[in-house]
Amino acid sequence: MTNIILLGPPGAGKGTQAGMLVEERGMIQLSTGDMLREAKDSGTEIGKIVADVMARGDLVTDEIVIGLIREKLQGDKKGGFIFDGFPRTLAQADALGELMEEQDETLDHAIELQVNDEILVDRIVGRAAEAVAAGGTARADDNAESLKIRLMAYYKQTSPLVGYYHAKGMLQGVDGLGTMDAVKNEIAGVLDA
Repeated sequence: MTNIILLGPPGAGKGTQAGMLVEERGMIQLSTGDMLREAKDSGTEIGKIVADVMARGDLVTDEIVIGLIREKLQGDKKGGFIFDGFPRTLAQADALGELMEEQDETLDHAIELQVNDEILVDRIVGRAAEAVAAGGTARADDNAESLKIRLMAYYKQTSPLVGYYHAKGMLQGVDGLGTMDAVKNEIAGVLDA
């Protein structure tokens, strides 16, 4: 069983790669957004707190997110956990490390999907245009201006985690701009080493 964190800027493919790991390795994806939506609709005590916070338009605290992760860690572990979208800050990374220790779990790898920002912006904007041309819809924030704002937020808040996990000897970089299969194979190489 392997527990990993996927790091990388918005649009780097973390969700896509996590989905493939779930399907092929039986891992459990812990996506903060999915967990919050699930909790909000659950009717549990923590779910009521999440629903109230979200209804007010406030940000959910780190303590609430850690509480949700604690619940997930106590369930079926299958092939391990993929943390996707969490941690986003150094404080969250410390809290996650403490939680994993408390649960007798380990974080085995922090895998960074490395990308070139300009190519990433072109790829996301192009993907959105293709979706619209095919009669579909694109995410409202899949445009160059929004993506650049999201990238700036990532570099301010989340990129320090690259150094954090490097210092812990857990960081592995993979080329996030390859094909989906090429990225998947690089990640497999890290997990199977």
